[in-house]
Amino acid sequence: MHKNPFDKYLTKEDRLQNAVMTYIQTQYPDVFAIHVPNEGRRTPFERYKFKYLGGVSGVPDILIFHKNDFKAGLALELKVGYNKPTPNQQKCLKTLENANWGAYWVNNFDDAKKIIDQHLKNETNN
Repeated sequence: MHKNPFDKYLTKEDRLQNAVMTYIQTQYPDVFAIHVPNEGRRTPFERYKFKYLGGVSGVPDILIFHKNDFKAGLALELKVGYNKPTPNQQKCLKTLENANWGAYWVNNFDDAKKIIDQHLKNETNN
């Protein structure tokens, strides 16, 4: 199997997001979950178009559109190491929380997996 030449450009956070999305897709194949492509640099036109079309800075990395007995959906902001959410990301997490979504930020796979499992197995997240 050949390695993709673009792999060298992936960050630790990219790899964490891929691991989390792969976990969701393999363990819960009937659940609709997406990665929100908010990261990266944009040209001035791309920034203009993003805002023009209603794009919102700070939307969490992964959205899981699955209602359980407690929450309307699940949003995860993924960070690595000691990184923390930006003010825009914190605001979006709070907005989703106020809309009865489970909204969390985590910095490792095990915590993300635990939150996902609890939500999708209809357990409360502590």
